[in-house]
Amino acid sequence: MKLAVSVLVALAVVASVQATRYWSTPEGDFKGFLDGNDVTGLCGKTKAEAGYFTIQGGKNKNYFYWYFQSKSNPSTDPVILWMTGGPGCSSQLALLFENGPCTVNQDGTATIENPFGWNAQANIIFVDQPAGVGFSYGDAGDEDHNEAMVAEDMYNFLHEFFNAHADLANRALYIFGESYGGHYAPATAHRVGKSLNLQGLGVGNGLTDPLVQYEYYPQMGYDWAKQVLGKPVLTEAQYKLMKFLWPTCQKKIAACQTDTSACPGAQMYCNEVMIAPYEAHGLNPYDIRKPCGPNPLCYDTRNVDKFLNTPSVQRQLGVPPGIKWESCNNTVNAAFSSDWMKNFQQDIPSLLANGTRVLIYAGYICNWIGNKQWTLALDWPGKSAFNNAQDNNWNFNGTTAGVLRSANGFNFLQVHAAGHMVPHDKPEVALHMVNQFVTNSLN
Repeated sequence: MKLAVSVLVALAVVASVQATRYWSTPEGDFKGFLDGNDVTGLCGKTKAEAGYFTIQGGKNKNYFYWYFQSKSNPSTDPVILWMTGGPGCSSQLALLFENGPCTVNQDGTATIENPFGWNAQANIIFVDQPAGVGFSYGDAGDEDHNEAMVAEDMYNFLHEFFNAHADLANRALYIFGESYGGHYAPATAHRVGKSLNLQGLGVGNGLTDPLVQYEYYPQMGYDWAKQVLGKPVLTEAQYKLMKFLWPTCQKKIAACQTDTSACPGAQMYCNEVMIAPYEAHGLNPYDIRKPCGPNPLCYDTRNVDKFLNTPSVQRQLGVPPGIKWESCNNTVNAAFSSDWMKNFQQDIPSLLANGTRVLIYAGYICNWIGNKQWTLALDWPGKSAFNNAQDNNWNFNGTTAGVLRSANGFNFLQVHAAGHMVPHDKPEVALHMVNQFVTNSLN
């Protein structure tokens, strides 16, 4: 899915994501279906519901969600919470473009069942957050602009959801985030802690530790690209300049960790010198094998836009009149300019100490090197065991599908032949990965 997202696409997102509004403003008195509306059959065949929960602590924060029961054993299977990144991008795009129970046909008029949806062995929630994203809305003053706010809102959302679904309240919970979800998901998991039955955290191609990750963009685009593509995607001059400018970028990111006022400047500078060179070649920054597609996010999702803005579909989903769905909102994105370069790997050691398993996964055609390096740099009691662990082939259907390193509940998986959006590029492999993770059988 094109989650305006990761490290690799940072600049493209800030500069290019098109949006015309911040707050979705419903028309009239209708406020949408609270606590869920049965939408079974709209996307896949399993029981599903969609609607809104009003978030405590805001003026009028209403978070939209679409929930699907497990195809396997919904009465005992775990619950996955999916959070798309951006910041400012809708989880409904992931649902319909990556790992939901259905996709949208080419002309945007109907859905097609996705046999590799992540509800194969889990109940799954796709939530639009923060307010202003996707179908979620709020009043002026309800803006989120850092992870403390996101985590608090998602903590409240989860408790509202489980209060309304008492049969799910004690299930194993797995929080997954993609791209900027590398900020969202660790912060949310840390806030949830043991107030719920949190068993796992998953981050796909995430921006979690920019102080480590940004250093590896030159290596990714030059050395690694030569190895896997047969030629670099950066010129030698670009590569050398990026290496030369990295120490300045590093200092700016380091300053951001203790001085929030330094963060917007760090984001602007580092995205300009470390990411813009990829875009100069017309490549898809989510997948450097491919040219950038027909819109600013490099993927053609006009069918999804059309489907989710169809009035009859919105009525079924319980969306108030007057709300236009957009894949990403650049005003929300810009509100996180002081958050972008903050590190969030520091939330992970306490999760591991409490028995929460962690999976960091990345496709091999985006900056997987930076993701792996921050897992190796993470300071936690199991660091020595993890760093000394073997990188083992990870297999699917008798063939090598990736490389896995694991120790003491901490896992890093490099997924072969995938870009930024692993479930979109390798749907069957991604489903195998998540099924293994939620059943504690990743090997």
